[in-house]
Amino acid sequence: MQLKTYNDLQKDIVGNLWKIPNDVDLIVGIPRSGILAASFIALSLNLPLVDLDGFCAGRVFETGTTRRRGNASKHYRRALIVDDSSRTGEALAKAVEKLDTTSVDLPPITTCVVYGTSSIRGRVDVVMEIIDKPRIFEWNVLHHPGILKDACLDIDGVLCHDPSYAENDDGPAYLDFLKQARPLYLPSHPIKALVTSRLEKYRPETEEWLRRHGVVYEQLIMLDLPSAAERRQAGVHGSHKAAYYRTSSARLFVESELHQANEIARMSGKPVLSIEGPRLCLPNSFSPQALKQRITNVRLLARWLRGCIGDKWVDRLRVVYMRLSRAKSKKL
Repeated sequence: MQLKTYNDLQKDIVGNLWKIPNDVDLIVGIPRSGILAASFIALSLNLPLVDLDGFCAGRVFETGTTRRRGNASKHYRRALIVDDSSRTGEALAKAVEKLDTTSVDLPPITTCVVYGTSSIRGRVDVVMEIIDKPRIFEWNVLHHPGILKDACLDIDGVLCHDPSYAENDDGPAYLDFLKQARPLYLPSHPIKALVTSRLEKYRPETEEWLRRHGVVYEQLIMLDLPSAAERRQAGVHGSHKAAYYRTSSARLFVESELHQANEIARMSGKPVLSIEGPRLCLPNSFSPQALKQRITNVRLLARWLRGCIGDKWVDRLRVVYMRLSRAKSKKL
């Protein structure tokens, strides 16, 4: 699994500007994430920027007064249609279809995606970086239905701000915090599970806050200890979260603190995204938890293949996999 952050996006764009045709003099972004990538490109090349609908209507955001080009023209030679990522090129294809329906006289276009999969070659004119799945992007990880349906999320520091020292009194101040906590990253789609170190006795207040802010989830896993003092003494924040994550079918855990994210990854044998950083924490490939998870993944893949191509070919593939694994172990 790979993580791409906002910083990675900017660096990868700058490092691949040479792939953009020299006659491009207008940058067009596909809402929403495509506009983010298009803005980086437009600023780097000092070119005008516009969103897709504005382009169809003939509206253009010119460069600012400090970056104005001396020979600015309303007649553009070529427009670059930009999206941040694509697996199939479908969004870009729909954008091109939309351009065909406009009555405005538009310049020739070139399509561009910052991150594409191997299968997208030939469907998009410019692919800056090839990144195959599994992959996650900082700017949409909490708004991607395919990721969230198989994800566990922490609450404090992810969905809402952490309580201050004064608020964390396990009493009246903490109850006020639970009711008035400020939202941070509210997900746009249903989540597999919320896994938190909040105490079980605060479930009603937690559920009410989640309902009020429209957070949809399958399960809410809380810590069943009588008091915050006993929770601190037990020191089970990371192990509590890892225990559920390890036995669940979830494929990603989103944690607020980096040190806890590393602990959860180590104890669960699965990847954890730390909001602090952000950083993708991966387990040691040879830890017992990681090896157990790898065996589980192979079994799930075999079950899927059996349904697609039958038992005979699955057995053959299993033999090949075992031989390759033994050969790799001997080299190590």
